[in-house]
Amino acid sequence: MTPAHDSIQALYKASSTPQSVVVPELRYLMIDGQGDPNTSAAYAEALQALYGVSYGARFAVKKAGGEVFKVSPLEGLWWSPDPEVFLTGDRSQWLWTMMIRQPDSVTADLVADLMEQVATKKAIPAARQLRLETLAEGTAAQVLYLGPYTGEGPTIQGLHDFIHQNGCQLDGKHHEIYLGDPRRTAPEKLRTILRQPYRA
Repeated sequence: MTPAHDSIQALYKASSTPQSVVVPELRYLMIDGQGDPNTSAAYAEALQALYGVSYGARFAVKKAGGEVFKVSPLEGLWWSPDPEVFLTGDRSQWLWTMMIRQPDSVTADLVADLMEQVATKKAIPAARQLRLETLAEGTAAQVLYLGPYTGEGPTIQGLHDFIHQNGCQLDGKHHEIYLGDPRRTAPEKLRTILRQPYRA
């Protein structure tokens, strides 16, 4: 029997104890890159592009009389040829896809128009590298981590242990959902959902 998908709201809530969720197909605005997010200029520009187009889409849909929606939290997929770098903290080897979930009212045509507007009018060329894509993660485990991003290692290890202790294998990219804004929140109070897809 195929387990039921969790609600969208449930996917953006988590406890400090790892739990299993079933993630439906979700549409995201995405952009790819590599390197330490704390020092990479490309990472900073990628976030500017994501937020510029996402808020532009919210405004455009509202102006057209569509359903008013809140821009979703920033999320990231992280991976490396050597998974151990996530435990050792060697961020130079990290590959990433940063993304923001989009409602169905945000169409591909609207995104294409906004990408060009943000690239030219706001002088953010990285906007042209964005794409609208559906992500299907399926069964995953997730946990809430409280604290600075640099201290995630033990919690990630605990999430992996939870999966292995249930007789399953990691399957897919490490996923983070950022519930706090590092520009306005003390590092020790940052809340991040850590998610890892898995298979039996």
